[in-house]
Amino acid sequence: MRLLGQWQDVEYGGQSIPVAGLAYYISPPRDLHDITSDPVHSICYVMFVLVSCALFSKYWIEISGESAKEVARRLKDEDMILQGHRDTSMVKTLGKYIPVAAACGGICIGGLTIVADFMGAIGSGKL
Repeated sequence: MRLLGQWQDVEYGGQSIPVAGLAYYISPPRDLHDITSDPVHSICYVMFVLVSCALFSKYWIEISGESAKEVARRLKDEDMILQGHRDTSMVKTLGKYIPVAAACGGICIGGLTIVADFMGAIGSGKL
């Protein structure tokens, strides 16, 4: 269980915060001092959020029906084509761009989440 995390009670608010283990490294730093005093924790948190958002976005397009195959089928149904591509190569071409675009969008959303979290907007009730 220590691998998952160790928690310490905080004197204000009656909450526990992770101080070691996996839970510590994927939890956000509390303030600027935490970021500078333990940069490994900050880097692990940032990478965890960015990779999680990118993977979620990439898999979401498959689940939601926005995959290259589905988009190519919808384009064909609407009599739209990609200039210089046949039906089979259109799926291949879209397959190159759609997952990358989804992952980039997920990384952007993850970046916004990190900035909002560092500013204290997430979980604090501030806007």
